Amino acid sequence: MSGGRPVTLVDPDPRWAAEFERIAQLLQDEVGTEASRIDHIGSTSVPGLASKDVVDVQITVRDTDALQRAAAKLEMLGWRRGEHFSDHAVTGLSGHSDDRQKEFFDEPDGERPIHVHVRIDGRANQRYALLSRDYLRSHPEAAAAYLEVKRGLAALAPDRGAYADAKDPACDLIYHAAERWAAHTGWTP
Repeated sequence: MSGGRPVTLVDPDPRWAAEFERIAQLLQDEVGTEASRIDHIGSTSVPGLASKDVVDVQITVRDTDALQRAAAKLEMLGWRRGEHFSDHAVTGLSGHSDDRQKEFFDEPDGERPIHVHVRIDGRANQRYALLSRDYLRSHPEAAAAYLEVKRGLAALAPDRGAYADAKDPACDLIYHAAERWAAHTGWTP
């Protein structure tokens, strides 16, 4: 994957949560009943964690048909379809491509930077995003260590694509720790 633009991490912004709420309402209005839930995910959803200034949003849909309908609605309304139609394969999880299927969109022209991931309810990649977020929210020491990984990669990776590819294994480590935490605590999305 090649992203072209360099990675710039910014200090945590307390406005990210409110920006997500505005974006979530916009997306709910646009995709309607296709969305069974809309969640703030990624680093901007973890209080105190530095991040790229991009609000990541996950729209959860019921099935493949709803995925395609939601994607068509977003594209028709000016959301820019990305080239990511699946998430990376996570060691230890099903290698089946259906578990990684998604639609990906960038913000419409004139909107703040947003990444929208449309994923199917109950699939591994849908759970991964929510569980990793909640684990980092509950484990500030893990979030601090993850931040150091992100800072190091931002300094070394030549562009956003290389940064994302290099960051995936660190996210997988967080995910596997989060699965153990979820089993112990009874976490559910």
